[in-house]
Amino acid sequence: MKNLQPLKKLPKSFYTRDILTVAKELLGKVLVKKEGRAMLAGKIVEVEAYDGSIDEAAHTFIGRTKRNEIMFNEGGYFYVYFTYGAHFCCNVVTGKKDHGTAVLIRAVEPLAGIKRMSLNRFNKILLSEKEKLNLTNGPGKVCEAFGITKGHYGIDLTGERIFILDRPKLKSSQIEISKRIGIKKSVELPWRFYIKDNPYVSKK
Repeated sequence: MKNLQPLKKLPKSFYTRDILTVAKELLGKVLVKKEGRAMLAGKIVEVEAYDGSIDEAAHTFIGRTKRNEIMFNEGGYFYVYFTYGAHFCCNVVTGKKDHGTAVLIRAVEPLAGIKRMSLNRFNKILLSEKEKLNLTNGPGKVCEAFGITKGHYGIDLTGERIFILDRPKLKSSQIEISKRIGIKKSVELPWRFYIKDNPYVSKK
């Protein structure tokens, strides 16, 4: 965790920009969740963008609901939802107020609190090499490993419970772009971004 101490929290102004800019620039940044004195942290390696103004796959495409209300806030809030009756997914709200845009965190590379993540995911500390790679290589796995639930819905990402630390912006040559995964609408949009050759990416 010492190598994370010099890093600064992303400011509100980072999140209130255009969603595709924020999505790409989230790659390489560090997602952090504090649990008392303990800290869970992982480098963001895969994301997807969702824009309700033009994107039928976005939860905000149908308008405001109790579930998606936080997505209509200005950028810098945490949107958490339960899906497939099985797991939670976490998103970073972006853009100006009423835009209805958010970035899904699909995968992270564990950096700190790995024992706690292992207990959360597999109920054990010693993991096989396959289990290590399977720890946080998917959106539901990220939430399970970090212990993220509906109770974290609406958290201000400039606060102290969950936040994202800044790291140098990646070069375009380090970023792969593809269509999003597991959706049935607006499938043509190339709004999935991930770090090239990172082993924690969910799918190549």
